[in-house]
Amino acid sequence: MSITTEVIHTMQKAPNFELFHIQSEEKFELNKNLGQVVVLTFWTSWCPDCGTDLPKKEQLYQNIDPNKVAMITINVSGRERHDVAGIEFANKFLTQPTLVDQGVSTYQLYEAQGVPTTVIINQEGYITHQFGDQSSFYDIVRALGTLI
Repeated sequence: MSITTEVIHTMQKAPNFELFHIQSEEKFELNKNLGQVVVLTFWTSWCPDCGTDLPKKEQLYQNIDPNKVAMITINVSGRERHDVAGIEFANKFLTQPTLVDQGVSTYQLYEAQGVPTTVIINQEGYITHQFGDQSSFYDIVRALGTLI
């Protein structure tokens, strides 16, 4: 079952995680990137909803102030059909920082129930919003606007 509406968490600390960038051995650690709003998007290459959502987020990434907002995508490698599918998709369509999950561990840590799932974390490291696969891009941007 997928989350289809916005879920708002009150005072729930975002779980820390460390993941490698999809195209390098460089690591990203959430706790080292607090102080700005963090937008996480969990995705897979085969997902039609991701194919609609990610280009919009890519456009937002190209226009948002990187000092205020860190936009990070996370390929859920454990849900991919082929080992290289996420890498090929990221190379073709994404310029924003893209991480690769360790199977589905971070996806499960954030209690995601479908792709895409978008999680907004405030400057203090608390989850303020979580959106499921049927949420509108407008609702995500509106929630983001309340924090910056």
